[in-house]
Amino acid sequence: MATIKLQQVRSIIKAPKNQKLIMQALGFKRMNQVVEHEATPSILGMAKKVQHLVKVID
Repeated sequence: MATIKLQQVRSIIKAPKNQKLIMQALGFKRMNQVVEHEATPSILGMAKKVQHLVKVID
C-alpha cells in the first residue's frame, strides 16, 4: 500500500480540541516533525481535517 508523509507546519495551541486529538492520533508531538503512515481512507480523512496545520511531503 502507498505511504504518505506529513509534516506539522503550524502550531496546535489555539486549534480546537478535536483537531488537537487528530494531530495526536497522527503521531505529532512537536513542530516540523515528519510522520509516515499508510495512505488508508481513515488517515487521508484525518489529514484533510487538519490540512491547514500539516503539509504533505513527497
